Amino acid sequence: MTNKYRLSSGGQINRSENISFKFNGKTLHGYKGDTLASALLANGIHLVGRSFKYHRPRGILTSGVEEPNALVQIIKDKGKTDPNLRATQIEIYEGLNATSQNCWPSVNFDLGSVNNLFSRIIPAGFYYKTFMWPASLWESVYEYFIRRAAGLGKSPTKKDPDIYDHCYYHCEVLIVGAGPAGLVAAKTALNSGKKVLLVDERPNFGGNLNFSNNDYNKINELLPFEWIKKICLELQNNKNIKILDRTSVAAYHNYNYLIMTQNLTDHLPDKDKKDKIRQRLWKVRAKKVILATGSIERPMVFDCNDRPGIMLSSAVRKYANTYAVKCGNNISFFTNNDDAYETAITLHNKGVKIKSIIDIREKSEGTLPKKCKELGIEIHWKSAVTYTEGYKKINKIHVMKLSKDNSSVVGNKLKIDCDLLCVSGGYTPAVHLFTQSGGKLDYNEEKHYFFPKKSNLSQISVGSCNGTFGLKNIISETQEKTREFLNIKEKEQFNVLEPKSGTFENIWLIPSSKIAGKTKSFVDYQNDSTANDIKLALREGFKSIEHVKRYTTTGMATDQGKIANMHALGIVSEITNTKLGELGTTTFRPPYSPITFGALVGRNVGQFFDITRKTPMHDWHEKNNAKFEDVGQWKRAWYYPSINESMYDAVQRESKAARTKAGILDASTLGKIDIQGSDASEFLNRVYTNAWSKLPIGKCRYGLMLNEDGMVYDDGVTTRLSENHYVMTTTTGGAATVMAKLEDFLQTEWPELKVYLTSVTDHFATVSVCGPHSKKILEKVTQNI
Repeated sequence: MTNKYRLSSGGQINRSENISFKFNGKTLHGYKGDTLASALLANGIHLVGRSFKYHRPRGILTSGVEEPNALVQIIKDKGKTDPNLRATQIEIYEGLNATSQNCWPSVNFDLGSVNNLFSRIIPAGFYYKTFMWPASLWESVYEYFIRRAAGLGKSPTKKDPDIYDHCYYHCEVLIVGAGPAGLVAAKTALNSGKKVLLVDERPNFGGNLNFSNNDYNKINELLPFEWIKKICLELQNNKNIKILDRTSVAAYHNYNYLIMTQNLTDHLPDKDKKDKIRQRLWKVRAKKVILATGSIERPMVFDCNDRPGIMLSSAVRKYANTYAVKCGNNISFFTNNDDAYETAITLHNKGVKIKSIIDIREKSEGTLPKKCKELGIEIHWKSAVTYTEGYKKINKIHVMKLSKDNSSVVGNKLKIDCDLLCVSGGYTPAVHLFTQSGGKLDYNEEKHYFFPKKSNLSQISVGSCNGTFGLKNIISETQEKTREFLNIKEKEQFNVLEPKSGTFENIWLIPSSKIAGKTKSFVDYQNDSTANDIKLALREGFKSIEHVKRYTTTGMATDQGKIANMHALGIVSEITNTKLGELGTTTFRPPYSPITFGALVGRNVGQFFDITRKTPMHDWHEKNNAKFEDVGQWKRAWYYPSINESMYDAVQRESKAARTKAGILDASTLGKIDIQGSDASEFLNRVYTNAWSKLPIGKCRYGLMLNEDGMVYDDGVTTRLSENHYVMTTTTGGAATVMAKLEDFLQTEWPELKVYLTSVTDHFATVSVCGPHSKKILEKVTQNI
C-alpha cells in the first residue's frame, strides 16, 4: 500500500481497516476515518482539479466546507453520480470512485490550460465585451462553445435510485456547531431543563480543538481530545438533548426556522446502503438559537498563490493530527499571526522538516514563536512571500523584506526550496447564518473582520463566529452569554491552559517586486479571479461591492466566497479609500453549503411528486370514457370520444350538441373563494376592472383582474349571495396564486378594509349547463327556473 506521506503513528483513523478506492481510474488505499482529501494527500497527490476559467492546476487548500479547489465527481452509475463534491468532506469507503472535474483529457494534461496562455486578453468582464459581433454568429458559434465550456461536473442522466426523507422538528434551544463553544453552550443549556438540539456538519465534534497541539491546550487538566470525549459522553447520556452529526444547516429563515441536511449513508460502503435513507432534510422551528459556527482561516494573497502544495496552516495541522498525514517533506510557512506556529511545532514534533517561517510582523511576543526559535526553526520577520515556482506542485518560494509601511518589498530576493507552503492570514467569523436570519454586522478595524452586532430574533452568537478568539475567551464568553440567554444560575468552572498569543497584522494584498499588471494574485481560486481583476472592475466604474462581485465573479463559485470575500473587500477598501465597515459585505445567501435535489424533494417523487385532485364527478367521467387533461393539480374531463373517434371529431360533435341541444361541463376544478365582510363590495371594486357595488343579490358578473402592469392576471364569475357576501370563481390553475394575491392586498395594501377570505374550492361541486335545452334539463332537478 502506498501511503508514503502517512505518519507512522497518531491520528484518529482506524489503521486496522484498510480501504481501497479509485481516483481518476487509479486504485489507492486509505484507512477508515480518512476523507478523500486526507487519503489523497497520504498518497502524495496534491493535484486534484483545474480552475474554471484558466484551467490552472489546483490542489487541496483546506480541510472543510470552505474548500474551493478540490471538487470531484463521485461516479457509481448513470443514476448515481454526484458532481461538485468537496474531497475534504467525502469520507472514503470501499468502492468509492472519484474523478477530477473541469479537465480534458485528464487532470495532469488538460488541453483547456491553453486559456492560461491568453489570460492577459481574457480578464474579468471579457464576457460582456466579446461575442457581440457579428450577431449572426451568436446562435451558430458563440453560444455553442460557451455552453460547452460552462458548468462544472456532469449531472446524472437517469433516475436517482436513492431514498431521501424529510423531518419536522421543534425544540426550545437549537445549537449550531459543536466546537468548544457549541459543546460548552450545550452543556450549559442542559442546566435549564430545556429541550436542546445540537447539530454539526462534521462526523466528529470538537471543531479546531479536535486537532490542536496537546502540549499547549488543556481544559480542566484534560487533553483536548479527552475533554471533547468527556463532554460528548455527558451530552449523549442526557435525555433532554438530541445530537445530529454530519448535519449542515443550509438556511436560517425568519422566526427561527432553519433548514438542515443530514448525511446518513454517504460514508457507508455500497453494500450497506441498500434500502437505507441517504439524506434527511430537517425543518426545524426553535424558540431560541445559539450560533457557534466558528471561523474560517484566510489565505494570503500574493503572486502565484494558487499552486498545488499551498495550503491553509490549520488544514495542514488537521491532516497531521486527525489523519496522520504530513502533506509535505520540506515545509515553509507564511503568516501574519501566531496560529501557524502551532502547526510548525506540531509537524516538527512529528519529525517533519520545517524549512522556514515567513512572518509579515516585525516580531511576536507569543509563546509559540518563542518555542519555534528554541527549536531552531528559521523565522524571517518583516518579510513576505512574493512569488512561487512549480507548475503541478510548488517547489520554491521567493521571499523579500517588507518596507516599513508594508506598501512594497525591498532588498534582495531569497529563494527557498519547499514542497509545501502553509499560509495563514488570520480568521474570519462564519457569520453566514447570522446574516441569512436578517442580522446586522459590525466591523472590527483592529482585527479586520466582520462580526454579529444586532438581531431581531431570539438568538445569540458565541465563540469565534462572534469575533471572540482564544480558547479561554471562547469558553468564558459562551458560558456567560448562554447563562444570560437561557436565564441559568448554575455556573461550571473551566480551567483553561492555552499559549500566550502575539499581535496580529494584516495585509490584504502582498506587494510584489514585479509590475502589478504582470502578477497573478488569486483572490477567488475556483473562478480565477485575481486582485488585478478587482482593480480593473474599479477602473471600469464599478463601485458597489455587489457590482464588483458580479463583474469579476469573485465569491460566485461553489464555495460562495468563504475564502475569497474578505480579501476582495479589503482590496476594494484600500483602492477606494473606503472604510471596510462602510463598504459592507456581499449578500450571504442560502444554502450555506450545497444541497442535493433529492434532499429537497424527499419522498415526493414519481407518483408522489404532486397530489392528484379529482372532482366529485370523476368516477362518472371515467365510466363514460372521458379523456382527462392535467390543469394545475386537477384531472379535468377533456372530451368523450366514441369508439374509433378522434379528438377532433369528438370535440366537433360535443360543440354541436352544446349549440343545438345542451352541454354539461364539470366546472368543479375552478377556484372558489368565499368573500365576506362589510367592505366586500369595495374590495371587489379595487381588484376587478368593473364595478360590483350595484350587483343585485342572487346575480353574478364576469370580471377581469389585472396586474400592476395592466396585463390580465385572472378572470372569473363572481356571485353575490347577500349584502356583504360574495363567492368568486378563478381559473383552475390560478386559484392558489389569486388567493395569495388577494391576501397580500388585504394585509399590506388595504389593511383598513374589513374583508375575510376563505378558499372553498374543495367545498362544493360546480356544474355549468348551456345550450337551448339547458332550462329543460334544470327543470328536471329544481324549481322556479
